[in-house]
Amino acid sequence: MSTPATRSRENTRARLLEAAAQVFAEVGLDGASVEAVCERAGFTRGAFYSNFESKDELFLMLAASVSEVRVSAVRARVEQLTADGALAEGCDPIELVQQIMELGGDDRLGVMLMSEIRIRALRDPEFGAAYLVQESEMVGSIAQIIEDIVSAGPLQLRLPAETAARMLMILWEGMTVRGAMAGLDDAQLRHSGSEQLGRLVQLFIEL
Repeated sequence: MSTPATRSRENTRARLLEAAAQVFAEVGLDGASVEAVCERAGFTRGAFYSNFESKDELFLMLAASVSEVRVSAVRARVEQLTADGALAEGCDPIELVQQIMELGGDDRLGVMLMSEIRIRALRDPEFGAAYLVQESEMVGSIAQIIEDIVSAGPLQLRLPAETAARMLMILWEGMTVRGAMAGLDDAQLRHSGSEQLGRLVQLFIEL
């Protein structure tokens, strides 16, 4: 059972993370200051450093948070479709992917944030190594969702679930980044990505 002090700390961290996501997406990691994040969240520098050692630590936590939101949204949608019988024999894999992804948690802010994270990872080997660990964990989560889909319906994979997961993730990220560049709104971003994802899925599944 959490105490009032624990809940207060969790609330502070959540507000700092939300503020940081907005500031970093607007001006990038290098352009953002701890002061700007604290001002957006309504806290002091002391509150920041009592929760995070540095901006880099905060940035990595944001990356993990964005990934968790994505995976949780997809997992919840798959569970709903499974309960509704949408994974039964005769289902259209392209339509299935679109139904799963178009209700996901991706948005323009998340795309901008993750782009900043990858730029930072390219410039800083230590940060990049930590980011790759997080990415590997996300691939594993996606692979598990793919295995759950396969076990629940008539679809069969032509390649390992982890390989399929990484291919899907790379394509999804590429399409959403380009959609954001083109000025698409959140719903259009998800639709554009899911359409291309569905085409890729056709290449590595058997009915």
